[in-house]
Amino acid sequence: MGLRLLEIGAEVFPSAELELYRDLVTTGRAAGHQPLAFAVVARSLGVPLQEALAAYLFATATSLTQNAVRAIPLGQNAGQRVLRKAHDDVAAAVERVAHLTPDDFGAVIPGLEISQMRHERQRARMFMS
Repeated sequence: MGLRLLEIGAEVFPSAELELYRDLVTTGRAAGHQPLAFAVVARSLGVPLQEALAAYLFATATSLTQNAVRAIPLGQNAGQRVLRKAHDDVAAAVERVAHLTPDDFGAVIPGLEISQMRHERQRARMFMS
């Protein structure tokens, strides 16, 4: 997903930083992590850190909610209520990130990370990632 975001970003928002990271990923010298690709796009566009974090976190919440709407089924109205509530959680997370140190880098939700790794190797999918 990171490489795909780099390809889209390079086409829509071309920059030297984006081209460098995309080159590193396509030649195998770097992993194409989606959050890093998003960060490179945001940085090359001059998006302030807090706005970039909020956009990334809300996009993640939106993606997970869309998956739930399709898979549970959660329902469109319930999905919108979840996303409305997510605004406060995203703001709190952005505030918390401001106080993290480099030692916190890489901290993830293990269950979500494991599910994403399993999904990456699925033979069939309900929808495109």
